[in-house]
Amino acid sequence: MPWHDHGVPNPRLAAAFRYGFFPLVFFGAITVGWLLMQHGVSPMIATGAVVFPCALLIGLSERVQPRFASWAQSHGDWPADLTHTFLSTLLPPEIIRAVTIGALTGAAVWLAERTGRSWWPGDGSMLVQLPLAMVVSEFGSYWAHRLMHEKEWLWRVHAVHHSAPRLYWLNAGRFHPLDTAIQYVGQTVPLIVLGASGEVIALFSLWTAVHGMFQHANLDIRLGPLNWIFSMAELHRWHHSLVLEEANTNYGANICFWDIVFRTRYLPDREPPEQIGIADLPRFPAGYFAHLASPFRWRALVEEAGATPMAEAVGADSTAR
Repeated sequence: MPWHDHGVPNPRLAAAFRYGFFPLVFFGAITVGWLLMQHGVSPMIATGAVVFPCALLIGLSERVQPRFASWAQSHGDWPADLTHTFLSTLLPPEIIRAVTIGALTGAAVWLAERTGRSWWPGDGSMLVQLPLAMVVSEFGSYWAHRLMHEKEWLWRVHAVHHSAPRLYWLNAGRFHPLDTAIQYVGQTVPLIVLGASGEVIALFSLWTAVHGMFQHANLDIRLGPLNWIFSMAELHRWHHSLVLEEANTNYGANICFWDIVFRTRYLPDREPPEQIGIADLPRFPAGYFAHLASPFRWRALVEEAGATPMAEAVGADSTAR
C-alpha cells in the first residue's frame, strides 16, 4: 500500500522516502563502488555489483510509492525495454571501447607529450575528479542530445526513447543503439583523451547507470535544492512532455550544469505531464526490432501519421532531413 501525505499510513515515512531515498541510494552506490575498486575489485565487477541491487531496489520501490498509478501498469513495453537495456544500451559502449581504446589512449599520450603536461588532475581527490568528469562529459552529451531534438536526421534515432508511453526505471535503457553510440562517444571520448583514469571512467559509468534509473523512475521523490545539480526525475518528466516547448528542455543526462549555462533548464511550479510520448506519432511502432528499423523507415512513419516535419515544427533548418 503506498505511503502518502493524506492521513495514514505513515505520512512521516512517506516524507522520509520522498526526500531521502534518492540521496541515500545514489551516494551510497557511488561510495560502495569506489570502496570495492579501492579493495582491488575490477571496475566492471564493482559496477555490476552495485547497479543490479540498485535496479532491484528502485523497481520494487516503484510498487510502494509510485508518482503516477497509470505508469505502474504494464503497457506491454517491458520486453522491448529489457532488450534495449542489454543489447542497445550495454553492448554498443563495449564494442566502441574495444575498437577505439588503443587509439584514444594513444591520443591521450600524444596530447600530454605535445603540450608537456597532463590535462587531467589524476593526483587529485575523487571528490574533485568525478564532478569534473561529469562537467566535461556532459558538454558533449548535452549538445548531442540537443541536436537530436533539433535535427530530424538525428531525431529519427532518438525518437525511440521518446516513444515510451510511460516513465519507469527500465526505460532508462530504451535507446536505439545508434543513439547510445552517439551519446557514449560524446561523453567518454573527451575523458579518455584528457587522461582520466579507468577508475574515474568506471565511477562515471556507475553514476550514469544509477542516476539514469532514478531519472526515469516512477517514484514520488523530491530533490529540492539538488534539482540545481542533478538532471533528475522532476526535470526529466518535462523532457518527455507531448508539448514541444517543454520537451525541448532539460537535455542533461546526469547534471543540469549545461542546461543552466545555455538556459534550457525547465522546472515550472506545476504538476508534470502524465501523458507523454511523441504528439505527432502516437502510434509509434512497438517491439524491439520495429524500434531498430524505425530510423530507416522514418519518412513512411511520418507520412502514415500525417505528422508535421520537424523542420516546420521546431524551426530547424529545412535541409536537416
